[in-house]
Amino acid sequence: MSNLFFFCGAWTQTLILGWLVFETTRSEMLLAVFTAVRLAPMLLGPFAGVLSDRYDRVRLLALACSWALGAVSVVATMESFFRVPYWALVLGGLAIGLAQSPSQPARFALVLDLVGRENLSNANALNAMAMNMTQVVGPAIGGAMISTLGAPEALWISTAWYGVSLAALWPLRSSGGRTTGVASDFGPGSFVTMLRAGVRTVLTNRLAASVLGVTLAANVLLWPIYQAFMPVFAQEALGLDAAGLGWLLTCSGAGGLVGSLVIAMLGDFRFKGGLFVFGTATWASLWSLFALSHSVALSFVLMACIGVMSASFGVLQTTLLLMVTKPSVQGRVLGIQELAIGVMPFASLGLGAAAQWAGVGTTTFLSALLLVAVLAVLALCVPQLLRYSGDEAA
Repeated sequence: MSNLFFFCGAWTQTLILGWLVFETTRSEMLLAVFTAVRLAPMLLGPFAGVLSDRYDRVRLLALACSWALGAVSVVATMESFFRVPYWALVLGGLAIGLAQSPSQPARFALVLDLVGRENLSNANALNAMAMNMTQVVGPAIGGAMISTLGAPEALWISTAWYGVSLAALWPLRSSGGRTTGVASDFGPGSFVTMLRAGVRTVLTNRLAASVLGVTLAANVLLWPIYQAFMPVFAQEALGLDAAGLGWLLTCSGAGGLVGSLVIAMLGDFRFKGGLFVFGTATWASLWSLFALSHSVALSFVLMACIGVMSASFGVLQTTLLLMVTKPSVQGRVLGIQELAIGVMPFASLGLGAAAQWAGVGTTTFLSALLLVAVLAVLALCVPQLLRYSGDEAA
């Protein structure tokens, strides 16, 4: 419940602030700068992971909620009395990013603290369902509130949701959401020492390194296409207007909810690693078909299927990382995962240049096939990942 209200507020406010940025500047470039600043805190993932392993995770999430509540309230107050300047809107986006991205390691590691290994897969799936739901519903709610109430009121309402998220954390305050086996002191140099230990864990753990490699490859090759180039597919390949683009993205979001629900229903199933690898390969293959499609109906079906198969990647990447690493370093490993996801804005620039030269369809087709090839090599080189089921003996 806390994640549901937190991320719904974050996605809603991202849309509202982005709308205000473009309304104020009428500049696509300045809007891109706002987006880059909004996503920049993802690069702090490894440092946030150290904090997750060092401090009580429930308190860290409460701090993130409080920070977002206070920071965005300032922007909402300013917008209520006068037109907020561009720099303040950028700082508001940065505030949301600082509350959201650095708290991710603690947010996901806390799931394992609460439910244990046996229930981790379906718990993470339910968590992913909440987050997928916010990406579908949050922007829609934000747009509707801007149209009916105005931007200041929309900001205030969505900011209040952080208060609900904070209240939902209250019952967890004595849950023991803190990693055991870590020294309580925070002496000179220990922060860097812990960070090095986390990196060393990944480099020496073949399964963890493989999962993070897939995360990095997917966020370099395909996720930037979904984040940045869907309007191009809608207009140039399918002839859709803005409403059609919205329905296309809704198909993906609905598919993601279905896929997460299926994984949640499977419970503690076997061969989690195999589903992760083959599911991600199927997801990439569907993208290659979508890149070739000029049929509206077929594209809608493919996008729904892409959403379904994206769950095997999105849910299981975190589940596997938590299962193949020791509790004392899980926050740091998830922080490195956040860093791997954080390359997406930079990858968008490279894919954008390729799309400008070869076309977005060709770029997507080749990127999808390249990801399939990466997964095929991984399956041959690390076959134990395909057999991994998450049991302690393994």
